[in-house]
Amino acid sequence: MMESWPTVAWILLLTSIAERLKTVQSRDFTMKDIVLLHPSTTPHPGGFKCFTCRDAADNYECNRWAPDVYCPKEARYCYTLHLMDRHGDSVSVTKRCAALKDCLFTGCADVTENGRQVCSSCCEGNICNVLVPRNQSSAVFSSTSPLVSSGRRLRPAVLLITIISVLTAGQV
Repeated sequence: MMESWPTVAWILLLTSIAERLKTVQSRDFTMKDIVLLHPSTTPHPGGFKCFTCRDAADNYECNRWAPDVYCPKEARYCYTLHLMDRHGDSVSVTKRCAALKDCLFTGCADVTENGRQVCSSCCEGNICNVLVPRNQSSAVFSSTSPLVSSGRRLRPAVLLITIISVLTAGQV
């Protein structure tokens, strides 16, 4: 009876480790993952950072490996494009710094040929694009500054054409 105890202990330990690994891999990136942003001199007045990645597998992988760099002076927003399968699971995540013209078409659209959905959002502020848009409620353009100087209205219906162009351009 004494000899079976170490075997049981090893099985319990390995089971516990396996469960922990599943939990870590499937979680989403949150503000708690940002331990401390070291203050530094900005390259220009009003400088800010966005999470940036291209075609990451999910939001966690995007944010985890995003380079810590300031956005260029002409950028004012953080842009996020999230492609999901028919079950709502991430297929790809793209994040980058963006100018106003890049943020005029936010929202969600169905990509009918494969049952996927794509959502895009823009936000204004330092690393404001921590989360990805998953539905119409979170696929928005959030700005802290008034857009009075822009005579354009946001038209989410045009999002589908823009997204299909982006997706098909990457396959050519």
